[in-house]
Amino acid sequence: MNERLAGKFIVLDGPDGCGKSTQARRLMEWIGGQGVEAVRFRDPGDTVIGDKIRQILLSVEHEAMATRTEVMLYMAARAQLWHERLAPALAAGRCVVLDRWLSSTCAYQGHAGGFGVEKVLRIAADCLERVWPDLTIVLDVDLETAAGRLNRELDRMERKGGGYHQKVREGFLQLAAGRDGFVVVDATAHADTVHGRVVEAVRRAFG
Repeated sequence: MNERLAGKFIVLDGPDGCGKSTQARRLMEWIGGQGVEAVRFRDPGDTVIGDKIRQILLSVEHEAMATRTEVMLYMAARAQLWHERLAPALAAGRCVVLDRWLSSTCAYQGHAGGFGVEKVLRIAADCLERVWPDLTIVLDVDLETAAGRLNRELDRMERKGGGYHQKVREGFLQLAAGRDGFVVVDATAHADTVHGRVVEAVRRAFG
């Protein structure tokens, strides 16, 4: 697997509470165990500019923010992350594991927010040097399970309500259906079980 994973770009995405951060960390550790240098980032964030945009996007003080504003801010942070972190890491042959990417904007703002998935994709094509990763793993989880995992103060996006987040889940599943480079993994089980499913998805994609 070491030769096949070097220089690959893998995204873990899904609704809030699906366990992305945990699974991204564990996947990076597993990839490292295969003899491949791996790095992990989050979108938005992991640049000075991206972290400031993240604070603006998630602050509960910004309830008045329009969906189209969200789209533009997420895309700006993403473009900076690619420029500063992702492109150099991939060029150096590292395997990049990313917590969220364009698939999130398609599901949240494009589908649930009503902005339109195709409009999101057109903006991404103009703004991003690379639109899709080598593999996107969607961690699918029902709203009840997801809510039970969010045992902390909720950010602005997480506070949007059950109806919105049900549409987010639908958006992810619709995006993944029939699209190359996407795999849906049931993330309702214990973290160890989900990790095994994620690893198997990676093995199938690059094995």
